[in-house]
Amino acid sequence: MNEISTADGGGLYEIRLKGHLDTRWATWFDGLTLTTCSDGTTTIHGPVVDQAALHGLLQRVRDLGLPLISVTRDEPDPPTPSPAIPCRSLPETNKD
Repeated sequence: MNEISTADGGGLYEIRLKGHLDTRWATWFDGLTLTTCSDGTTTIHGPVVDQAALHGLLQRVRDLGLPLISVTRDEPDPPTPSPAIPCRSLPETNKD
């Protein structure tokens, strides 16, 4: 597994999209967690190794055709918690 270098733009990211993604898309975002929220959005969350990987991920998001709401880099110790939006994680699929 690659090390995450924050100097190269790596870290934990959350990408929020307008609309819900079906569970079949979970394998397309290898290693990231897809979560559907009650506000009609989907979040894609997880480690991104560097800026090149982030741009590749954003290209996949673009190819889905769902509107991009936000891209947020998670800080290790956020100063204030974000408002809670009821969400549920999609079940993991078998990658065989």
